[in-house]
Amino acid sequence: MLELTNLSRQFNGRRVLQDICLRLHPGEYVAIVGESGVGKSTLLNLIAGLDRPDSGQLALDGAHYADLSEDALTHLRRDKLGFVFQAFHVLPHLTVRQNVALPLWLKGLSGAAADGPAQQLLEAVGLGARAASWPRELSGGEMQRVAIARALAHGPRLVLADEPTGNLDPANAAMVLALLAERIRGAGAIGILVTHSLEGAKTADRVLHLTAAGLDG
Repeated sequence: MLELTNLSRQFNGRRVLQDICLRLHPGEYVAIVGESGVGKSTLLNLIAGLDRPDSGQLALDGAHYADLSEDALTHLRRDKLGFVFQAFHVLPHLTVRQNVALPLWLKGLSGAAADGPAQQLLEAVGLGARAASWPRELSGGEMQRVAIARALAHGPRLVLADEPTGNLDPANAAMVLALLAERIRGAGAIGILVTHSLEGAKTADRVLHLTAAGLDG
């Protein structure tokens, strides 16, 4: 379970987030929408443990972030979080299969123990035949599917997607959002999609609106 309790964050004296509360259980997939600059990415960074709140508490599966060292937070991200970014972040010097296997390598798996699950995920996202390809040989939509497969490779408890379709055309965007929702629900993970697109947000189970007044929905 993911719990956010009265989270607040400010930068240079300007309060960006104020008393944000949220509780999500495994299998829940929500979208967070809001105007540019309202703090969506800041909230995602706090949930990912990449930034610390000024006040309030965050906990994932009972582990309170405030009690964790930076090393422990790094391990939490490695073991329990999956990320899908707008810019893909697919590594150009690794093949498609190697990109997907990367989170498994970081957990100490290698060889068939990593390649097998990576290949299965590539099959699931329709890219099994491209496993040996290089990222430069893929379209934007294909690279984002690789990013989704990589985010799910290590069985994360929490999947965070930050504007994952911002660089895609409408057809590829719709396909990627549907795939992301399907795979998060199928894995029984908690999913959070941050997006400016109300249409894209409809792929989630519910839509939360982030404003200066807080998080509603």
